[in-house]
Amino acid sequence: MNEGLPLAGVAADRLADVWVYLSASPLLGLTVTLLVYHGAFVAYRKSGFHPLANPVALSVIVLGALLWATGTPYATYFEGAQFVHFLLGPATVALSVPLFEQLARVKRLWLPMAGALVVGTLAATVTAIGVGWALGASKATIASLAPKSVTAPVAMGIAEKIGGLPTLTAVLVVCTGILGAASARYVLDALRIKDPTVRGFALGTAAHGIGTARAFLVSEEMGAFAGLAMGLTALFSAVALPLVAGWLLNWI
Repeated sequence: MNEGLPLAGVAADRLADVWVYLSASPLLGLTVTLLVYHGAFVAYRKSGFHPLANPVALSVIVLGALLWATGTPYATYFEGAQFVHFLLGPATVALSVPLFEQLARVKRLWLPMAGALVVGTLAATVTAIGVGWALGASKATIASLAPKSVTAPVAMGIAEKIGGLPTLTAVLVVCTGILGAASARYVLDALRIKDPTVRGFALGTAAHGIGTARAFLVSEEMGAFAGLAMGLTALFSAVALPLVAGWLLNWI
């Protein structure tokens, strides 16, 4: 009857050895990130993919609580978590595969998409600057807000160029993506927009990568156009936002 006890002891010893190895290695950050996100996605799936149970938001909350509770510096955590950050590049490139399957529609809709891209990007920038100014935010904070709807690496570069704080911009970008992914369905339904092409393009323009991930959960077509919007928004923003935001910041 006690045959299982030695096996349990061996398993516990091996688990302890793994923990000792990971705790002294940058792999701890990577392992914790993957486990937390897996748990958050399971919760997301069990909720019927409810937008308010966004796995990115849940993961941020849990990871933040763990770092605070254990007194772990963010730099130490990021030594391992940076491998996930590195994979964002290949994941973004992979978005071209479903987009290629929609190439015929892209060619047919290029003009309205170009108009929506310009209007959506500029509207996000102008409203962010306007709200920040109305609430009495500092010039550096307003400059950090301006590129909030652009994917993080590009947004941080824009913020630095116009006098913002790249680290603050990174936080605002993530918050924008989470809020956009959580609220897009309700907003678009209220506006009676049903076309997955339009819904996807709007989500990618306003909520970048997190919104694109949400769009792919709805349909591949919606995700493809969200990915297209995310890429084009980054490209257009890198050229136009320093000029537009710079002019508005000088004006206020």
